[in-house]
Amino acid sequence: MNVDSTGTSTRESVQVRRFHEGDSVEELTLLLHRAYADHAAAGRVFFASYQSPQDTRHRLGKGECWIATKDAVLIGTVTVSAPYSPPAGYPAPEGAGSFWQLAVDPSQRGSGMGRMLLALAESRIAALGSTHAVIDTSAGAEDLVAWYRRRGYAPIGRWRWDVTNYDSIVLAKILTKQPDT
Repeated sequence: MNVDSTGTSTRESVQVRRFHEGDSVEELTLLLHRAYADHAAAGRVFFASYQSPQDTRHRLGKGECWIATKDAVLIGTVTVSAPYSPPAGYPAPEGAGSFWQLAVDPSQRGSGMGRMLLALAESRIAALGSTHAVIDTSAGAEDLVAWYRRRGYAPIGRWRWDVTNYDSIVLAKILTKQPDT
């Protein structure tokens, strides 16, 4: 994904740009709740399925948050950080970047929005100097694990967050250096 000097990219009628202070943290939190509701209904309580707006703001402060809108409606998001500062013992390559809160509104599933946001995350992580991306998700979310594996991610370990009710599988991917975006 190419992002211009204003931090904006347009694909069809979708606009992707950095989240900024005037954007609604509450609206972003509601998008996360909608996007992760199916996981919660399946018994996997992803933090994004219940986090508060204050939690969302805190997580935004740990990286670059990007949002996707269509006709001024928020339809997707991802937050990236490189290098990522994982907790002690987290199985991540040294200097790896990461992303979290990758979310697509349920009305946009199958549109390629998830792949577009993943490509953006990988591009930004590489542009920030990391050669690896690391992500974790519920080991029980077999469809999601398979989605990441089809995109070049390989399992490298397990982790247990204290804000979820499941064990996570940690996946990593070697990135190619991208031009600054």
